[in-house]
Amino acid sequence: MYDTEPLKPTNTGWLIADVIKDTEAFTWSRTDVDEKLPALLNDPQWQPYIVFPGEFVAAERVVTEVNVAPGKRPLFILLDATWPEARKMFRKSPYLDHLPVLSLAPEQMSRYRLRRSKRDDHFCTAEVAALCLELADDQQAAGVLDAYLDVFSAHYLGAKFQQPIDPDDAPHRYLKAFI
Repeated sequence: MYDTEPLKPTNTGWLIADVIKDTEAFTWSRTDVDEKLPALLNDPQWQPYIVFPGEFVAAERVVTEVNVAPGKRPLFILLDATWPEARKMFRKSPYLDHLPVLSLAPEQMSRYRLRRSKRDDHFCTAEVAALCLELADDQQAAGVLDAYLDVFSAHYLGAKFQQPIDPDDAPHRYLKAFI
């Protein structure tokens, strides 16, 4: 996470931790890397992928599918930041240079409505995580995270614009099945 990102009320990175038990969050620093991060990246139970658009990466590092060796689980590294901050994090994190880059090519446009990117194909962190979960064949977690993002967005916008929330809309109903 970029240093200011967790403080933003529109941050969706925290939603991932609410849905996925094995989530770790690290504050990004160019020079001071949390010692737990390299240990996690080198843990033999994981196959790490840094998730980033392939158009900005050397072609030999780019993968578009999740293929893990037997006995390993995918470990998705998401850069939780604004787009300019994420590019900076990617370029200035040499400890990630040896990892394959998972480049997503979703068919849909971003549904994120709390902050706007100049490009409709830039996704918020929770949307990226849901896409990764789909690639890892965890459709249930992806669906829960997508619904949670929709509910979070509706509540945020409802509070911001003093509009009522529909607790019986499709995302709320979907989530109720998991409570």
